[in-house]
Amino acid sequence: MTAELEALGAKISSALPGAIAAVKIAYGELTLTVARERWIETATYLHDDPDCLFVNFVDVTAADYPEREERFEVVAHLQSPKHNRRIRIKTPAAEDTPVDSLVPLFPGADWYERETYDLFGVIFSGHPDLRRIMTDYGFDGHPLRKDFPMSGYVEVRYDDERKRVVYEPVRLQQEYRNFDFLSPWEGVQYNLPGDEKAKGQS
Repeated sequence: MTAELEALGAKISSALPGAIAAVKIAYGELTLTVARERWIETATYLHDDPDCLFVNFVDVTAADYPEREERFEVVAHLQSPKHNRRIRIKTPAAEDTPVDSLVPLFPGADWYERETYDLFGVIFSGHPDLRRIMTDYGFDGHPLRKDFPMSGYVEVRYDDERKRVVYEPVRLQQEYRNFDFLSPWEGVQYNLPGDEKAKGQS
């Protein structure tokens, strides 16, 4: 199987010179790192070529690496029922560098790209309706970015007096506590009531 995937990766790379930056086999699937400006061209080739026929769209998401110059890695998974294979394609993107939408080729990518935009802030050019899908329209930030605060920026509650949902700044109800997370048998020694009796017997 590995040799077969290696041969397929080499064929795709030679058919699209300059488009494939890296070929890797991971978890039994072929992974291609694609130049961002060749994203839709590569996906179209994978869809149409008789040796590929990756006609089933599985999903699109992203990963956030804030330390990189292009912090996002957009990842799409495709499946070929004809050849019983899956493939993973990924491309780098920054906050202000759009990635071509896969919706014209795979209509099922619509909501996945909206979710990726909503949660990471990745922009998909050519998307027919790129707007938030998981959070409110006025939501501040993108929750799956590594630099998004765990508590968020606002909290939402229903105000019974105003008879509507209100947004308020996050208020932490208690001071920050530092837990040791050690085993009570091996970690910190606590003096519990009655311990003095046991110590007196030893």
